[in-house]
Amino acid sequence: MKDNQDANRKLIITDGVFSMDGDIAPLDEIVKVAEEYDAMVFVDDCHGEGVLGDGRGIVAHFGLQGRVDFEVGSYSKAMGVQGGIVAGTEQMRLHALNHSRSWLLSGSQPPGVAAAQKAAVEVIIEEPEHVQRLWENTHYFRNELESLGFDTGVSATPIIPVMCGESSTAKRLSSAMRDSGVMVGAIVFPMVARDKARVRTQMSAGLNRDDLNQVLSAFEKAGKSIGLI
Repeated sequence: MKDNQDANRKLIITDGVFSMDGDIAPLDEIVKVAEEYDAMVFVDDCHGEGVLGDGRGIVAHFGLQGRVDFEVGSYSKAMGVQGGIVAGTEQMRLHALNHSRSWLLSGSQPPGVAAAQKAAVEVIIEEPEHVQRLWENTHYFRNELESLGFDTGVSATPIIPVMCGESSTAKRLSSAMRDSGVMVGAIVFPMVARDKARVRTQMSAGLNRDDLNQVLSAFEKAGKSIGLI
């Protein structure tokens, strides 16, 4: 940032929750630096909305309302429907509406999508027990995985990776999980570094304890069968 402090326009871009490891961006520190150098902040919070800040996302999590210039998100993650969102000032909104090709050239939504989006937002905002249940599932599942001997990396959110190291190990774990009736995908190089392959789990408020135990049992069986644990 110091190298570009004299630029007329400065923009810091970050994820809110990083989708591979599930760790949280230090957005409070980023905003502090941005304000010091008169820079704008753009945060992609696809994996933070419905999760952090009582469901309102990473900006609310850090109490930074009004201090982040651009926030984009997705209805297809925690809200489970279709579409996306960009939030910011009125000036930003008007600029995006008039210059963004994704809006200028997009077709109409399928029937019922707008109503589903509204209902999903209402569930997140008006029924906080859904967020509470999500975090209960997250803590239980992560703790149980770790007690079995799995490495869950640096995750601090419902995105819980099972670290495998080599890509071949992740592929073998994925295959063994499918043999146990659980579909998981291997995340391998070049999506992640060569020694950071993993299979990735993401918790849901819709899962009950029996669901989680079934998946944990499959992980234990598969992990032992390939020598990962």
